[in-house]
This record gives sequence, C-alpha cells and structure tokens, in this order.
Amino acid sequence: MSPLKVGYARVSTDEQGLTAQRDGLAAFGVDPKRIYVDHGLTGRNADREGLQQALAACRDGDTFVVTKLDRLARSVRDAHQIADDLAAREVKLSIAGSV
Repeated sequence: MSPLKVGYARVSTDEQGLTAQRDGLAAFGVDPKRIYVDHGLTGRNADREGLQQALAACRDGDTFVVTKLDRLARSVRDAHQIADDLAAREVKLSIAGSV
C-alpha cells in the first residue's frame, strides 16, 4: 500500500468550529475521510478519542498531519512523546506542511 496522510483536528470548546482546520488539512493533501477530530477537548486532556484513532490509523511510511502544533499538544513533553511514538513507528509528522 502507498503511504497515506492522516489528519488530526481539535477544538477546545463546543462553540468552536473545525472548518478552518479541515480546510487546512485538505490543503496539505489529507483526504477528508482520513481526518480525525476531537470537539470540546483541551490539548491537556490526554484521553482524546480522535487523537487515539488518528494515531492508530497511521502505518509505517504514512504522514501524520496537523495544522498547528497546539492542535496536537499543549505541552512540549506531550508533543515530544507523540513525536517519539510516531518516529518509532516510522511515521512522519507534518506540522503546517513542514515534515
């Protein structure tokens, strides 16, 4: 199978919309069917179902895409842990189009 781009979008409150992030992920080449979301959850909440699903969907050679680092994690420690997990699985991380 050829490598895929898997996208993740998150908003912290129920009042916020995901349109801008979805559009950004599409602009970075993520198929809309491959975008996983969390709605109404802060980045500090480690129990994010959409994030877990997105990470689980990644395979060796795929690219995990977020529009901004703060959509992925709220602390350097959390971002580092996620990046290390992806690297160990040979999944690339793309933040705002930079891999």
